[in-house]
Amino acid sequence: MSEQVKDWTGNRNSIFKTLGASNHTDKERQSEDFYATSPEAAEWLLKLENLDKNIWEPCAGEGDLSKVFDAEGYNVYSTDLIDRGYGIGGIDFLSANISGFDGDIVTNPPYSFAQEVIEKALSIIPIGNKVCMFLKVQFLEGKKRKQLFKDNPPIRVWISSSRIMCAKNGDFEGMKKGGGSAVAYAWYVWEKGFKGKTTIDWFN
Repeated sequence: MSEQVKDWTGNRNSIFKTLGASNHTDKERQSEDFYATSPEAAEWLLKLENLDKNIWEPCAGEGDLSKVFDAEGYNVYSTDLIDRGYGIGGIDFLSANISGFDGDIVTNPPYSFAQEVIEKALSIIPIGNKVCMFLKVQFLEGKKRKQLFKDNPPIRVWISSSRIMCAKNGDFEGMKKGGGSAVAYAWYVWEKGFKGKTTIDWFN
């Protein structure tokens, strides 16, 4: 990256120019395989939460979530570590040299790095904005994540009652033929600055 960016308050082109350089770390953070999220997850999130007009999808894959937000009139900034033909590829969110994003950050991050993605996202959005992560329900477990939840409690966790599919390499048809998803997912919603008790509810 050719310049230090202290804040982001521009338009769609501004962030693409800011993040235009490759930002791979020494150790790649995801394999060539990826898990695409059913667009249904984004459709439900828009029913459940009021989101900022600006949304950054930093693990956009082939755009399964981004396309829903874009169709609903949001300003969507789609990036991914791997270039999958949608948005801007070659951008490692965890090392992206940007200290402020004026909007909400919404994604289904690589599970192994989900906590790091959450912490980075919370560090760069304004007070009152949201970080929404589509993650396994079992993300609620674990001693390491317990401290995350104590320091930065989600304002809400929306658990999917009818399991929404996440398909390896976007193969949703193969998932359906195999009987659907065996994993329960939820939308975890952080509102920066919130320090109360987390509300858990269910949808679909």
